Amino acid sequence: MWKNRNIWIILTGEMIAGLGLWTGIIGNLEFMQERIPSDFMKALIMSVGLLAGLIAGPIAGKIIDQSKKKTVLLVSGFGRMISVVFMLIAISQDSIWWMVAFMISIQLAATFYFPALQATIPLVVKDDDLLTMNGLHMNVATISRVIGTALAGIMLVYWSLMSLYVVSIIAYAGLLLFTMMLRIDEGEDRVAKVRSSVKSGGFMEIFPVLKKYPAVGMTLIMTLIPLLFIGSFNLIVINVSEIQDSASIKGLIYTFEGIAFMAGAFAVKYISKVWKTTVILFFFATMVAVAEFMLFFAESKFLTLSAFAVLGFALGCFFPTAMVIFQKQMPKEFHGRFFSFRNMLERVMFQVVLLTAGAFLDIIGLQLMVVTFGMISLSLTLLFFIQMKRRNIILEQPEKTVAKSI
Repeated sequence: MWKNRNIWIILTGEMIAGLGLWTGIIGNLEFMQERIPSDFMKALIMSVGLLAGLIAGPIAGKIIDQSKKKTVLLVSGFGRMISVVFMLIAISQDSIWWMVAFMISIQLAATFYFPALQATIPLVVKDDDLLTMNGLHMNVATISRVIGTALAGIMLVYWSLMSLYVVSIIAYAGLLLFTMMLRIDEGEDRVAKVRSSVKSGGFMEIFPVLKKYPAVGMTLIMTLIPLLFIGSFNLIVINVSEIQDSASIKGLIYTFEGIAFMAGAFAVKYISKVWKTTVILFFFATMVAVAEFMLFFAESKFLTLSAFAVLGFALGCFFPTAMVIFQKQMPKEFHGRFFSFRNMLERVMFQVVLLTAGAFLDIIGLQLMVVTFGMISLSLTLLFFIQMKRRNIILEQPEKTVAKSI
């Protein structure tokens, strides 16, 4: 695995791009915190970009399946570079509308980039190495998030807000160079097979496949549980910072959650040798709810950081396991549409969670909101477990997964 140059290119590119992504995200939060007092309005602005990605999702899936993955990665990567220009204009003109244009354009680029990357990994990594690769990829993304947020915090102290976005453009240019070096052998037979499977029904073509592979469908639904926390993450960080009257807590939260995520993504490979896939998914979905309940004590720095550490470790175990189920059990000729559908589903949830969290924070405050989210997460976990047992769905990996087309 370690002699595979494509793996090193993907991981190095992710590290560089992550630095650009997270310096930009911290810049966005700073820009909004200075100009927009209402949490609901912040959520509304963030949701505009997600809505644009949601609309583009169906066509993105078909294009990814019908096109060379490397071409999609290059075009969408270039689009991410161009989108940052809008944010530079927003800062220079002190304009929220240019920031909205930035949110829309970068989310459109992400709508193509991330599903294409998720569909690329099974093409360059052996099936037996997928769990390791997913964990590594998520760890690299987390390391870049920790470094990126810390770097952004330092830059905000000594440099201007605009400098964060200059770093973003440089990082996205670096990602583009690394993407050019990828060698992906998709094979003419596979391309022909994929094109013959793509009809005109958009995401409707995914539903018969999900029915044939119920473990994929159940896992897909399970991944929505952590989104209650993840979708409101940035708003929660801002509110914790205000409750504790501490600007430095933001960086500490990202650091603790990031390090714990890396620990989880590393540990899950060994946990999977002891626990079944079902146990891993349901146990760590429950731990996400526990982390939400812990934030009821948001005045305490120790319990706040502990809550985000619990969240990080849980997500580090949960998502690599779920991704292996998707990559192994979903036929490869449907990967582009499936991962685009998954991203679209997540965007819908992000929209709902963002707007709900923004309204809750304005109306009932952080502490009552996290208790509400914790109760919803626990209830959904229990409901999905009962449904899985009732329908006799088995999430464990089969000895051999034979890709079939429908």
